[in-house]
Amino acid sequence: MNPEIMFFDIRLNIPFMKKSNIAFLIFLSSLPFFVQAQSITKDYKVVTSAVPFLTISPDSKAAALGDAGVASNPDANSIYWNTSKLAFAPNKYGASFSYAPWLRDLVQDMGLMNLSGYYKISDKQALTMGLTYFDQGLIQFTNSNGDDLDRFHSREMSFTAGIAQKLSSDFSMGLNLKYINSNLVGSNVVNGTAGKPGQTAAIDLGIYYNKNRPSDSDHKTDFSYGLWLQNLGGKVNYGFGEYFIPANLKVGTQISHKPDEHNTFRFLVDFNKLLVPTPQGDRSELDLAVLPSIIGSFNDAPGGMAEELREVMASIGAEYNYDEMVALRAGYFYESRSKGDRKYFTTGIGVKLKDTYNIDLAYLIPAKTGNPLANTWRITLNFAMPYSLLKSRQNANLEDEE
Repeated sequence: MNPEIMFFDIRLNIPFMKKSNIAFLIFLSSLPFFVQAQSITKDYKVVTSAVPFLTISPDSKAAALGDAGVASNPDANSIYWNTSKLAFAPNKYGASFSYAPWLRDLVQDMGLMNLSGYYKISDKQALTMGLTYFDQGLIQFTNSNGDDLDRFHSREMSFTAGIAQKLSSDFSMGLNLKYINSNLVGSNVVNGTAGKPGQTAAIDLGIYYNKNRPSDSDHKTDFSYGLWLQNLGGKVNYGFGEYFIPANLKVGTQISHKPDEHNTFRFLVDFNKLLVPTPQGDRSELDLAVLPSIIGSFNDAPGGMAEELREVMASIGAEYNYDEMVALRAGYFYESRSKGDRKYFTTGIGVKLKDTYNIDLAYLIPAKTGNPLANTWRITLNFAMPYSLLKSRQNANLEDEE
């Protein structure tokens, strides 16, 4: 059983802890939408994992596009979506900071923060780093009589470093190394067992194909494709047993059409599958080693291939960009009713503030009422240094020196 769900079940039955704002500690901190599918029928096999904060879209641009980003244009947030894209980044270096209050319709002290950046070593190679921090707020522990005991600030984080390498004029590869720390209950005792922070390491590996197909000087259609294997690593242990992290397979494409020099239209489609064992009812899947569990995740659903296909999530997005100054975005995310039932629309806007700065906003609109993700918004501040602007500044400095 997922430790987040396990703690949720415990809290429903005994008053061993409480949260000052609402009693949804670990459950809310991870993937709250799982409860929607689990409340429909116990026969649904919802795939869950530990540290699911790693699957939350950290940046506003992709979040506004229905969580599509495997083959989108490279930027500082590519370290999350597909590091290999950075080999094609048009800027010398860039950075991004994102913030998203989390589940604010239910709690008031949870939030996701992300800081990432990259540097182009050459036209063919780029280095990148990123830090994601998930603040889950203050937990108040109690005893069986409801008396207050200890307080603990629950939090999770991941630190990632990566490299992108262009292998040809159209093709690149990327690799990340990642450290993950999940401190849910600290060393507090839960049901007679002392907890501890869960820690592990993982890698991300992906490819990116970008083919420009100009028809003439004024009309241009570009195609790009991406594949991203994410969070391939060891299990985490909270003191109550070992649990899988959310290994992912993402594939996607982007079509970009520029009818004239000012207007650009982009269309994106992504598919995502968790490479985590489907629950079998007896928790036997937790005993699997990591590699067999990843391989087996393609054919372990009790309902056969039909159920395996229901475990694939889909994202679609569209963007209109005027002169790279203003971008309007919209998208849709779909997940099968029997596998989590997340269905929501997204929208957002991007505005360039200066030559090197722009800001992106995103807003999530659930397809159904009562969704705990309602009113989720994100804000991202981006910085990028174009080669042309960097060169002009260097020339200006040389002229000043003369």
